[in-house]
Amino acid sequence: MSVPTEPDNQTPARRRGPVELRRDQAKGSTSDARLLDTRAGGEFTSTDPWRVLRIQSEFVEGFGALANIGPAVSVFGSARTRPGTAHYETGVEVGRLLAEANVAVITGGGPGSMEAANKGACEAGGLSIGLGIELPFEQGMNKWVDLGVNFRYFFARKTMFVKYAQGFVVLPGGLGTLDELFEAMVLVQTQKVTSFPIVLIGVDFWTPLMEWIRSTLVSHGLVSAPDLDIVQLADSAQEAVDLVLRGTVERRRPA
Repeated sequence: MSVPTEPDNQTPARRRGPVELRRDQAKGSTSDARLLDTRAGGEFTSTDPWRVLRIQSEFVEGFGALANIGPAVSVFGSARTRPGTAHYETGVEVGRLLAEANVAVITGGGPGSMEAANKGACEAGGLSIGLGIELPFEQGMNKWVDLGVNFRYFFARKTMFVKYAQGFVVLPGGLGTLDELFEAMVLVQTQKVTSFPIVLIGVDFWTPLMEWIRSTLVSHGLVSAPDLDIVQLADSAQEAVDLVLRGTVERRRPA
């Protein structure tokens, strides 16, 4: 009779809504991937109508969990940022400063810069919120999250980032961070949301991107120069938090 081995804590795991999958169960595509897969032909007619109910439940769950959190700021940044690095410590400081200003911190709930901001908020006694997402190898919600909501679908999760935040602070990051940044900029540009502050931390990191937008997109008439005023750059956590909080106060003033 074989003796079962102790489970390996490093075994890949991912979440699927409220379900956590490990080992062989963690294999397979995500809900988003199946929803967007066009190879199934007419098979979608028997599956997509049911997905609508699941999508609806994600919105209901998110709205219910976040409706009474009060003033909040969403903090974006790379999941690959290592603890102890300058970017990580800046994230911790951002979370702490927001919490001390009685502002809840919303992140994607994962590791890296998200964990850093949640940690800063939690240690300062503030409300630390994580909005998780199902990924092929999801690491789960970081331990500094007080209020966590897991999503299957990116678009439902993104709605929560915008609906319950009065501003965004963006730390250096990769494609996911850029996606969140540009979506926020488009929502402000197209007046789909009331204008709210978007602050990028790291002047050296973000300036080449902003210069490319100015020298290429603006010069070709694809972006208006005033659209660049949607974002502000800061070099420290204190400066970034001051800018975003000042912007949230101005946003609340009657027109």
